[in-house]
Amino acid sequence: MGNFDEEKRVHVGEVDAALEYLNSEDTTVMTAIDEKRLVQKIDWMIMPLMWLCYFLQYLDKTLINYAAVMGLFQDAHINTNQFSLLALVFYVSYLACEMPTGYLMQRFPTAKYLGANVILWGICVTVNCVCKNFGSLIAVRVLLGCFEAAVAPALILITTMWYKKNEQPPRIGLWYIGTGCGVIIGALASFGFQHYTSKAFTSWQILFLVMGLITIIVGVVVMFFLPDNPMSSRLTHDEKIWTIERLRENQTGIENKHFKTKQALECLKDPHTWMLSLIMTAMNVPNGAISSYQATIIKGFGYTSKQTALLSIPSGAIAIVSVIGATYSAGRFNQRAIFIVCLLVPGAIGGALMAFLPANAKNGKLIGNYMTNCIGASLPLMYSWVAANFAGHTKKVTMNAVLLMSFCLGNIIGPETFKHKDAPEYIPAKIAIVVTTLIAIALTITLRFMYQAENKRRDRKHIGVEHRVNQEFLDLTDRENGEFRYRL
Repeated sequence: MGNFDEEKRVHVGEVDAALEYLNSEDTTVMTAIDEKRLVQKIDWMIMPLMWLCYFLQYLDKTLINYAAVMGLFQDAHINTNQFSLLALVFYVSYLACEMPTGYLMQRFPTAKYLGANVILWGICVTVNCVCKNFGSLIAVRVLLGCFEAAVAPALILITTMWYKKNEQPPRIGLWYIGTGCGVIIGALASFGFQHYTSKAFTSWQILFLVMGLITIIVGVVVMFFLPDNPMSSRLTHDEKIWTIERLRENQTGIENKHFKTKQALECLKDPHTWMLSLIMTAMNVPNGAISSYQATIIKGFGYTSKQTALLSIPSGAIAIVSVIGATYSAGRFNQRAIFIVCLLVPGAIGGALMAFLPANAKNGKLIGNYMTNCIGASLPLMYSWVAANFAGHTKKVTMNAVLLMSFCLGNIIGPETFKHKDAPEYIPAKIAIVVTTLIAIALTITLRFMYQAENKRRDRKHIGVEHRVNQEFLDLTDRENGEFRYRL
């Protein structure tokens, strides 16, 4: 399956930046106590900023969901189908920008590129407060999608630069719970701003203005304080060496600024790429539907706008608990697929409750709505699965782009299942949630067996093969590196 030519000559610039750094520096011995202290220092240095970025990207893109029940429909003179288009164009532009942003992310300092995009989408959110018609809203949503496209792939890449494979799921889970926090803060902000009255601004305009300005400030902080990689970080000399050395076992390298067409093509030809793409698309049909229409769904059960805002809060709490529990377990047992399935099953049940319970069983339908939030909680496990199973920097960047394009595709399809003619129950959309979640479950189980079979094949083929010095940092892909084993 792979090309394991040990005699291939590696030129300077082709290898990982970590190896170039190690070759120019003296190495030191790291004790277990040193490593524990180092990981804690890394956590405090990068995790709060990563959490803030993901929290704001989720909150900012879903503010329009809260604005919908705060008077946006009336003030901007839009209907349900036009609102669906606002969700659609965000993910279309997000999808279109994934490949370009992946290339730029490899060429430019990762954290600086991320910070610049945070600032730019903060400006877009702020501008929403002056949008009073469908045309202006759709223009801002397009730009918002372009700039937010950088967030998830950048955070996945940064996580793999700093953490071992078993450490990655809980760390990705930590920054990903920004989504659940975004639901809670967004609901509370919506509830609070609905009590605001003014002739100058409506409540939804103030919501966009305040959140946009906060996002701009965070973007500036990210540019100045989030390190681009371990080699250029604020760590001491010894800590930088230890950070690099402890990642040898990952077999995925840290960073290489040279775009390698061969690795990009390998990614596009890899069957694992498209299995993961299909899973991501299937699970994001319901995720996109819920994230865009949750407030509308809850209000459709017969609640007022203020009650709807408060009843959205448990969704965030469920997402947070699900993410923390699943990602911790994935790291503890070094398993991804099993816990992805464990989250998708209750999501499918929740979709069934919303679709098939009688119209007067609004409490049961509300519980079903809450259960569907488990589907979105499986995304950090997908991110960590890709982070662990793709090696070669260009291949990783390409795969991140494919994964996020699939994320967009699912989120494009999801809101489109909600049609104005199906209001207020939207039964066809709720059935789509059930069906696509079941498809994602079946594909996840299939991919796990594919990885397991490939690992056994490699074990048989490479018995007795000698280890190549510094092979971990030669920027080899998972197919080129005979020592690489896929995480299940």
